[in-house]
Amino acid sequence: MTLVDKAKLKALSHICFILGFASIVGSMLVWWITKDPDPAYGARLGIFVGLWVPSFFSLSTRLDRYAEKLDK
Repeated sequence: MTLVDKAKLKALSHICFILGFASIVGSMLVWWITKDPDPAYGARLGIFVGLWVPSFFSLSTRLDRYAEKLDK
C-alpha cells in the first residue's frame, strides 16, 4: 500500500508544470511592476522569481517519473 496514488502524483506534476510557466510570466511582471523605485531592485527580484522555473519543471518531471514507477 502506498501513501499516494498515481492520480495524485500526476495532478501534482501537472500543477508544478503550470507553476513553471506561471513563474516565467510572474518574473516578467515583477520586473515590469517594480522598476519604479529602483530599477536594479526590480531586476534582481525578477531574476529571483525566474530562478523558480527550473525547480518547478524538474519537480514536475520527478513526480511524473515516480508516478510511472508506481505501476511497476
